[in-house]
Amino acid sequence: MKMISLQHSQARRPNRYSSGRKGINFSPCGRGFTIIEILIVVVIIAIAAMMAVPMVGSADSMQVRSAANVIAADIEYARSMAISRQKTYSVVFNESNESYQLEDSSGIIEHPVRKGFQYVVNFGSSSQLNKIDIVDASFGGASRISFSPAGAPSSGGVIQLQAGGTSATISVEPVTGFIMISD
Repeated sequence: MKMISLQHSQARRPNRYSSGRKGINFSPCGRGFTIIEILIVVVIIAIAAMMAVPMVGSADSMQVRSAANVIAADIEYARSMAISRQKTYSVVFNESNESYQLEDSSGIIEHPVRKGFQYVVNFGSSSQLNKIDIVDASFGGASRISFSPAGAPSSGGVIQLQAGGTSATISVEPVTGFIMISD
């Protein structure tokens, strides 16, 4: 009989999650957050915000970087087409219209993605890159760079871009056709 009374008294003893009254049970899920948990979340959010702020940057600098990358990719595309098709391809810049186009010996080529359209890039009419100004495009005194069937450029040169107070220079090496973008 002693054993039964011992079990009975243990069943009525309140544990750390109960109030001691029947029917009320406070589980660990029902507790609030501690100050330490709140501080950890605030610190994590602050670190994420500090990492995101430099990424936002100014619209001008992002447009200049994007335009420089687009031009460099298109110059490389013209070089690749010259090698693969075994004919001369050129990139012709028009500073006054803030545009350029890709050509072969028969004229402006068709855009590889936008079928039925000519390969002309006009920053002035672009909604994403409308602040871009092609300040200068000079390749041995001309505003055209051509690639031979071997992939060699006609001459080296530079393209200078600007938007607001931000600028970038795209350089093309004369012998190798190596493209470099600098601020």
